[in-house]
Amino acid sequence: MHLITSAIELANIIRQGGVIAYPTEAVWGLGCDPFNESAVRRILALKSRAESKGLILIAGAQDQLTPWRKTLDAHAAQRLISVRETPTSWVVPDTQITPSWVRGEHQSVAIRLSQHQAVQALCAAFEGVIVSTSANPAGLEPAMSAEEVNAYFGDKIDAIFHAPLGKAAKPSQVRDILTEQLFRA
Repeated sequence: MHLITSAIELANIIRQGGVIAYPTEAVWGLGCDPFNESAVRRILALKSRAESKGLILIAGAQDQLTPWRKTLDAHAAQRLISVRETPTSWVVPDTQITPSWVRGEHQSVAIRLSQHQAVQALCAAFEGVIVSTSANPAGLEPAMSAEEVNAYFGDKIDAIFHAPLGKAAKPSQVRDILTEQLFRA
């Protein structure tokens, strides 16, 4: 298990096309540069996840969401950067910014502004959004510890962020940015 405590070192791994595991608000996630097609495909293969399903993006600061905010009306743009008690991933219309290998079959992408310190540090060091998908092969429960990540993926990932898991009871809810319709509670 290759545990790393430096967000800067992890961001460099991501920039070089690497795949990492990191703690989110509720479960461990797998992450990479969403604009690196081979890194995204590597995550899809690790999870045995169909590309058509799409992946979530995560940001650690409002400015990292600027490209998507510019496409929204004022109310929706405010929702995207709002701080909520429950972690919320917003489904944002998008066919121009996010690559198809992240969006899947959708004309939108799910994006979350995280309040979790480890995610904020990682996205700040990377200077942008990263992929955020639960660290588990299809059909298995999401990893709840670095040890579980290691048991699932071993040396098939490049590093594990040695930082604490958040205190949320469950993974983010997923809502439509325009209507607030709930897709995942």
